[in-house]
Amino acid sequence: MTGGQPLWAPWRMAYIKHGKPEHQEGHCFLCAAPGHDSLVIWEGDSTFAMLNRFPYNPGHLLIAPKAHRADFENFSADEALELNVGLQICLRALRETMNPQGFNVGMNLGSAAGAGVPEHLHLHIVPRWSGDNNFMPVIGETRVLPELLEDTAARLREAIEKEG
Repeated sequence: MTGGQPLWAPWRMAYIKHGKPEHQEGHCFLCAAPGHDSLVIWEGDSTFAMLNRFPYNPGHLLIAPKAHRADFENFSADEALELNVGLQICLRALRETMNPQGFNVGMNLGSAAGAGVPEHLHLHIVPRWSGDNNFMPVIGETRVLPELLEDTAARLREAIEKEG
């Protein structure tokens, strides 16, 4: 790199050494997260939200059921409602803490639809800003995150707690 500052992304080393945890045999990072992972920002009765360890953008969240399930059509009405309540809570917290100009929200249901963890349903919330897709991710295949994931998680938890 000439004329610039080094780009440090130490959190990527776990990915380089071991790949995504959800691709390791017998391991579901979504099942292990509630109550244990420092990136969990909210928990309901049957659902939780956490920062994605390998985010597309700063603030990229995952909302998932606590139960290891893949089929959304088999959720009870209460479980489906709580997933959507979690979405509302997370959108408000992201707006307050990160001031995004928009969001991509969605689920990839099944491997053919692009699900990275097809056996455990999860919803993605990706905050977006005008011009957030610059040369770094396009040419450099690198995302630049402005703060540590744990710091982002702490700010989001604080916003959720403040709202009550």
